[in-house]
Amino acid sequence: MPSPPGASSGAHNRRRATDDRGSRACWRRATCSTTSASEPSAPAGAMTIMLALDEVSRLAFATSMDRQWTLSSWPCPMRYPPLSFQGKLYMVYTASTSCGKNNVHQVLQIDPPVQDRDGQGAVRALQPPKLIATVPEHKLVYPYGLVECGSEILVLGHNDWFGSQILVCKLSDIMLQRFIPMKSIGGSILFIDERSISVSSKVLPTVKGDSVVYIYSGHPYLAQYHLSSGSLSPAIDNCSLYGRTPGPSSLVHHVFSCSIRNQWSRGLMFRRNAEDWHYEEQVH
Repeated sequence: MPSPPGASSGAHNRRRATDDRGSRACWRRATCSTTSASEPSAPAGAMTIMLALDEVSRLAFATSMDRQWTLSSWPCPMRYPPLSFQGKLYMVYTASTSCGKNNVHQVLQIDPPVQDRDGQGAVRALQPPKLIATVPEHKLVYPYGLVECGSEILVLGHNDWFGSQILVCKLSDIMLQRFIPMKSIGGSILFIDERSISVSSKVLPTVKGDSVVYIYSGHPYLAQYHLSSGSLSPAIDNCSLYGRTPGPSSLVHHVFSCSIRNQWSRGLMFRRNAEDWHYEEQVH
């Protein structure tokens, strides 16, 4: 299977990830994946953790018995946020982001580390990403990444360059080259931004189930897209949208903040005033 440019199965660089580029900043944006303790290549009773490090475009892993992290020797595509699912990492990779270039979006899978030999004995190593699915641009114009919903991995993105149409498909279908837009996601609500999360509509009565909440470049700005009808409506009322800062926040604000890392990691609340929304509409 082809992998992203620069990927290779060479020996891993066994150095502390926190020393890379002389900074601990690489740990600020990490997606964590936990593998089973029964994994054959891990020491008995040990758990393996994999981290996707955005700042250095590398993966790092360690077991609960290790004293340092091991970095991957190959660069990892980080344009779209990776997803941790059942002990593996999944991510979307696109070689070109230019419109009309007949792009093919790739879905990559990264397995837990396995035993390898580097000339000095057996070591645990991460293998390069495996290509498990492709999506041509005419099926999905601009991907948003992946999200776990129930027991499925969903692929989501825009079906037009204006951001008004959202497509959600099952990864399991795409792996079989079946592109079937989902009209229902079991009543759940998807929040998409820097990362995507799934929430039950039972805890958000103001947002309709089977919807996607995201920032739209025009009115209604913070929108909910209804998968069944393909229509847009405000995710919150104007009072909440233009509310003063600081001030009362709706539960939608709290949940949406969890999809923006520099907000939730510092305990901040997502909030914009009217000028911010109007500026974003102009730049789009």
